[in-house]
Amino acid sequence: MSRPIRRALLSVSDKSGLLEFATFLHESQVELLSTGGTAKAIRDAGIPVKDVSAHTGFPEMLDGRVKTLHPMIHGGLLGVRGNAEHESTMAAHNITPIDLIVVNLYPFEETIAKGADFDTCIENIDIGGPAMIRSAAKNHAGVTVVVDPVDYGVVIADMKINGNAVSDLTRRQLAARAFARTASYDAAISTWFAGQLGDEFPRWLSFAGKLKQTLRYGENPHQTAALYVTGEKRAGVAAALQVQGKELSYNNINDTDAAYELVAEFSQPACAIIKHANPCGVALGTDCLDAYTKALVCDPVSAFGGIIALNRPIDGRTAAKITELFTEVVIAPGADDEAKAFFAKKKNLRLLITDGLPDPSLPGRTVRNVAGGYLVQGRDNGRVTKADLKIVTKVKPTDQQMDDLLLAFTICKHVKSNAIVYVKNGATVGIGAGQMSRIDSARIAHSKSKDAAQALGQQGALTAGSVVASDAFFPFPDGLLVTAEAGAVAVIQPGGSIKDEDVIKAADDEGLAMVFTGMRHFRH
Repeated sequence: MSRPIRRALLSVSDKSGLLEFATFLHESQVELLSTGGTAKAIRDAGIPVKDVSAHTGFPEMLDGRVKTLHPMIHGGLLGVRGNAEHESTMAAHNITPIDLIVVNLYPFEETIAKGADFDTCIENIDIGGPAMIRSAAKNHAGVTVVVDPVDYGVVIADMKINGNAVSDLTRRQLAARAFARTASYDAAISTWFAGQLGDEFPRWLSFAGKLKQTLRYGENPHQTAALYVTGEKRAGVAAALQVQGKELSYNNINDTDAAYELVAEFSQPACAIIKHANPCGVALGTDCLDAYTKALVCDPVSAFGGIIALNRPIDGRTAAKITELFTEVVIAPGADDEAKAFFAKKKNLRLLITDGLPDPSLPGRTVRNVAGGYLVQGRDNGRVTKADLKIVTKVKPTDQQMDDLLLAFTICKHVKSNAIVYVKNGATVGIGAGQMSRIDSARIAHSKSKDAAQALGQQGALTAGSVVASDAFFPFPDGLLVTAEAGAVAVIQPGGSIKDEDVIKAADDEGLAMVFTGMRHFRH
């Protein structure tokens, strides 16, 4: 049943579209009630509006904390239309129905994002707004609730079609959005509060996100998918500007996120080429072009149709080189006009520009579904420096080898376990990922390095004279010996196996340098 709108209450922080909507309501003979700054804005526009305090006969008080928490408001929202007892009670107390509320909440999420102090954040927790929204949404059979300016047009269209009324379906859809909005708002508050208290895993944990876009499908065409954004102010794919190219897919977004998080680890110009969430080439360079050229050498076959991430703005020379190979997505913290012109020649290539790099040292959390629940953990923001390393072999790494070892171990953090990464002169020369055996990862990386060498017209393998990183300890000497066969001359690994002494002896017997980090980087 359509419900005609005769009286509306408007109380908004986000005033975009407010005056146009209020004008429409007034011209539709709807009585307008309002509060504070919203009432002033409407009145200043020459639109008649009645203050809520005049409607309730009770003044706003306590610095505006109490203004709509009144039976005249909530009775007008919660009274069931057509219920004789409710209508009799409302009449006895002179409570008039409120048919529409337009409420968006105090900007709590924006306030905490700005890093406001504790008391300011508390003052930006809305109480009256969520109470009205929930009252109206519960009684959506008789009340229309709007919590987002995007929906003003929906209500206007419905009222025009239905003679100043809003249909049952529209009221129900708006009520569902209203409950989702208050849930999201409360989740933001509870998450912030837990953070203030240092409570990493509170008893009740809520997640919230706002739909940014629906996607064509998920990992496979028979799966549905969408991208939601959270309140986390973290530069990356979710907040990136898409300059050109086809719509991003689920896999594009997942892989691009992996690529950009990896290059953000480095202060030097860096490039990462990703395929199926695993790097197939990573390098540091003197500039973007140098880093990309070196990264591509590691596995040019897998790089075809991959994702490229750079941690510097892209110039024309780099863009020209990238467009020589079919690439799905390029992401960077900027691109000059010449670069954009080169990319524009590849109309399907997605170019994403961000306003910065994610800080890999900041805490955060990752979430994964399991049957009946979620697994929640802190983001892997662990990093090792030269000072953290323990040299455990007779041979010590050279300075160049030490730099390469740290680079290899950092890349390992972004490779699916079991992970083996060979690096030489600031670039990967072999990557083995996601194998059930660490030995297999080492062998696969070595094999692919032979293919890369052949592509360059070289004999042997690129891993000759390289250093190698393992994301977790070698449980036996056999895995270490495979890396030695590949030509590695220095090794970095966490250590901690009961067979460490056997592994160290094997390294000494092979004349390898080896360092322990004391930190593991599993990535499943």
